[in-house]
Amino acid sequence: MLVVKVGGSAGINYEAVARDFAERVLGGEPGVLVHGGSHETNLLSERLGKPPRFLTSVSGVTSRYTDRETLEIFTMVYAGKLNKRLVELLQRLGVNAVGLSGLDGRLLEGPRKPAIKVIEHGKRLVIRDDFTGRVERVNTGLLRLLLENGYTPVVTPPAISTEHEAINVDGDRAAAVLAAALGADTLVILSNVPGLLRDVRDEASLIERVPRGELARYAELAQGRMQKKVMGAGEALAAGVRRVILADARVERPIAAALAGKGTVIA
Repeated sequence: MLVVKVGGSAGINYEAVARDFAERVLGGEPGVLVHGGSHETNLLSERLGKPPRFLTSVSGVTSRYTDRETLEIFTMVYAGKLNKRLVELLQRLGVNAVGLSGLDGRLLEGPRKPAIKVIEHGKRLVIRDDFTGRVERVNTGLLRLLLENGYTPVVTPPAISTEHEAINVDGDRAAAVLAAALGADTLVILSNVPGLLRDVRDEASLIERVPRGELARYAELAQGRMQKKVMGAGEALAAGVRRVILADARVERPIAAALAGKGTVIA
């Protein structure tokens, strides 16, 4: 079972990801593709006059502020434009892909955060109108039903809350829960950088290997979106996934390169 998460940042080569993923699926390896859409969401938010707003938690982790209007924009991009783009690419390549959001069939489910504590302009604030949460359950029955009947799931947030509301969840951490639920041996997380870097300004500073027991120490180097990727890696490993690879989605064969060890291998 192959689980690949491809991010939504600028510069990602979705065509190359789809070709590489399709080659493996058509070769007989079942797989689930999970994707994000942050860059396209930012662009649409700007065009609609609702510029993105990002919040920093008291622990230093940055995330998108998601009120109801932002959630609707988020859903347009993730479950609409990008999900169907990837489904179309895979269908062209001969893969019978099915696009699903976490809402569909309660595929990705978890609690909505009642409030989040953030630091803004040097002050501590409590935000209560934020539709965010985290995935705790995966409808593996639905995924296995599709996989066993020749369909390839293409999965994206939003998820559904235990209170039956759509919620924004982090795609990397959702992919970690999904990979563990399906018993995947390896989770590949692709983005627009080569992996975890010692210096975010220098792509040559790639950290190629991270022993599982030292992940917390290396996590201190993560900045921006990489923080969530490292968090997701740790959660996947803790839940039984044997290996997580953080790798580059801008290259020609990103999945094959990652599985060959090109990136940051955490095991």
